[in-house]
Amino acid sequence: MPDDEQELRGLVGGCPWLLRALAVVRETGLPDAWIGAGTLRDLVWGQRYGAGFDPGALRDVDVVFFDSTDLSPEYDQRATARLASAWGEPPWEASNQAAVHTWYAATFGGEPIQPYSSVADAVATWPEYATAVAVRLDAADQIEICAPYGLADLLGGVWRHNPARVPVAHSRRRLARQEPARRWPDVTVVEPA
Repeated sequence: MPDDEQELRGLVGGCPWLLRALAVVRETGLPDAWIGAGTLRDLVWGQRYGAGFDPGALRDVDVVFFDSTDLSPEYDQRATARLASAWGEPPWEASNQAAVHTWYAATFGGEPIQPYSSVADAVATWPEYATAVAVRLDAADQIEICAPYGLADLLGGVWRHNPARVPVAHSRRRLARQEPARRWPDVTVVEPA
C-alpha cells in the first residue's frame, strides 16, 4: 500500500490543475474537505489507459466534507458557491457527507441509511472500488489519501462494483452511462453480479 500511495501522490502531484483544485478546496476552509471519485479515476485512467487527463471533460469535481453542525441542503450550495468564487473553471459539486442520510433514500431509493461518522466512512460506500478514493492537501502541501479499500483497482485499471451501498441495478446503469471500456480500452470491467 505505501508504494501505491506514493504512485498516486506522484500522479496527483504531477497534475498542476489538480494541485490548484486541491489548494482551492483547502483554502475555502470547508471542514475535513477532500476531492475524490471520478476526478481521480479520470486522472489516473486518462494517463494510464487513455489519451491523457482532460480537466475540461470532467462532469463534476466531487468535493466532500464533513460538518455535523449543519445538515441543510443549502450548506452544500453555499460550499459549492465558495469553491466557484475562488476558482470558476472546475464544475464543483460539494457535498457534506454528514448530511447524506437526510436525502439518500429520496434520491436513490431504498431504505434510509445511517448517518456517516466521517469522510472515510462515506468514501467506503462509493459505487466502485476504483472511485472509493479521495485526496487532499494538508497544511504543509503534502497529499493525503483516503482509500478504505486500497488503491489496487484505481491504479490497476479495474472497474468493479462496490456492494457496500450501491445496488447492482444502479451499478449496471452507471456502467452503461460511464462506458469505461470505450473511454479507457485497456481497463478491466468486472460486471456486477
